[in-house]
Amino acid sequence: MQEYILILNPLSFLMIGAGIGLFFTGRKRNYFVLIFHAFISVVLYANVVYYREFFDFITIPLLMQRSNFADLGTSIRELVNLTDIFYFLDTVFLAYLVVRKPVLLSLEGYSRPQKTAFYYIAAALAFLNLSLAETQRSELLTRTFDREILVKNIGTYHYHIYDAFLHTKAKAQRAMADGDELSDIENFTQARYKQPTATLFGIGKGKNLIVVSLESTQSFVIGQKVNEQEITPFLNDFKEESFYFDEFYHQTGQGKTSDSEFLLDNSLYPLSRGAVFFTHADNRYYSMTEKLKEKGYFTATLHANNKSFWNRDVMYGNLKYDRFYSLLDYQVTAQNSVGWGMKDIDFFYQSVQHMKQMPRPFYTKFITLTNHFPFELKPEDRLIDEYHSVSGTLNRYFPTVRYTDEAIKLFIEDLKKEGLYEDSILVLYGDHYGISENHHEAMGQFLGKEITPYENIRLQRVPLFIHIPGIKGGTISSISGQVDLRPTLLHLLGIETKEDIQFGTDLFSKQRDQFTVLRDGSFISNDFIFTGGNCYQKDTGIVIEKASCEPIIEQAKQELEYSDQIIYGDLLRFYQK
Repeated sequence: MQEYILILNPLSFLMIGAGIGLFFTGRKRNYFVLIFHAFISVVLYANVVYYREFFDFITIPLLMQRSNFADLGTSIRELVNLTDIFYFLDTVFLAYLVVRKPVLLSLEGYSRPQKTAFYYIAAALAFLNLSLAETQRSELLTRTFDREILVKNIGTYHYHIYDAFLHTKAKAQRAMADGDELSDIENFTQARYKQPTATLFGIGKGKNLIVVSLESTQSFVIGQKVNEQEITPFLNDFKEESFYFDEFYHQTGQGKTSDSEFLLDNSLYPLSRGAVFFTHADNRYYSMTEKLKEKGYFTATLHANNKSFWNRDVMYGNLKYDRFYSLLDYQVTAQNSVGWGMKDIDFFYQSVQHMKQMPRPFYTKFITLTNHFPFELKPEDRLIDEYHSVSGTLNRYFPTVRYTDEAIKLFIEDLKKEGLYEDSILVLYGDHYGISENHHEAMGQFLGKEITPYENIRLQRVPLFIHIPGIKGGTISSISGQVDLRPTLLHLLGIETKEDIQFGTDLFSKQRDQFTVLRDGSFISNDFIFTGGNCYQKDTGIVIEKASCEPIIEQAKQELEYSDQIIYGDLLRFYQK
């Protein structure tokens, strides 16, 4: 059945699109068909390149991020292959035929009955495609967060038309919103609230809060070796003097690092399409940053990149940051840069000089760069050798992770020298995955096991370290995600969040549920993992009856939908508390 669907979904679109040429005659029809063919070839190829790294498809909100394109040069070059010319050979051949104008392209115009019959057939194929797809995947058009399933069933081109419809619908949602939806959402989030642990609530009151976003760092590198050398020797030791969460998952979507920032600040989920930093930067939010400002904190983000990347210069203002230390605030040279920009060691060193001038207490967020795809590093900066596998990306990944580990070590040494370490709560967390599904064969080689959909979900774990001065810490295996950071950190600083609309819960609460949901609708609970339509036993990875997961599937779906309603409707502008 799926093979029939895969044949039908491009055919129905091509008949409808190319069929417009039936309304033209002679040269006009020929050139229309050529232009149409070239356009859809570009659309197809753009999705191919994007899919190679992200296992996802392009959306209209993603295309709105034009200010990011200039910085994507090295990443895109890594994904383009010489053999990609074959995607366009048919277009070149068609152009040759059009220019030569052979008889087969000079047919007389079609009659009205012929045109009508043609479009009836095209429409029938489209409806047949949709009907068959719905039998294979119920609620197909309402579960739009799973784009891979959507494209598989309706095709790349129909998907883009539907994406345009969703984009228009999203724009209308804000205009139509009146705040009535908030009562149900508030009841939902209030029911999810968990009391903080009394011994830890307010333990860091008045202290600085330092948060470091570890670019593309996944948990599988912690405690592991490559070529008989530790990948993260410092972080392995840092676990012993901090709280380390080994069941902590990233929950980002297409917005990647910006999504992780959004989760951290708002305890809302990112959108399934595009980046909230671009699409809804002018919404009303009640961020962690704003709450800290109300308590007298100086708030700042430090990131040695263009301030407009991910629209940060606009979004940070809306989230109430006092200061954004961006590219112009750093001494960036060819010697201290690689890949996407300033190397982490130099970035942290110069950032500490900025911190020394900040009012106290302060909240600072650091965004690292070196461990960013395509994971480039100069030979003199490699502290371990590259791995040897079929994936150059994975091979280069380990040296860049090791470099960031060294940078964190030196950063903490500088904090201690400046007297900041013992007066600050320090948080290190992975922002999103670094190794995509495209590299499963190599990952299987490294981990010594096949990477199944179950194992792929386990690979979405990212490290989280929380260091509290004077507290020994330990490893906590609480199933959690980035949405839980906001209430956790505010509670440590003695700031209550009970009245806030948020979807996370305090990581230290003894009452918290063992549950977290990913942006694609997958979830992890104490007993089950659900992904790709299959329900797995969490401990064994054995596929079991979907009915076991059904109650939690509805909870996960409800949570994502409520969060989406808040963002699309800009509902927090109506929230008075």
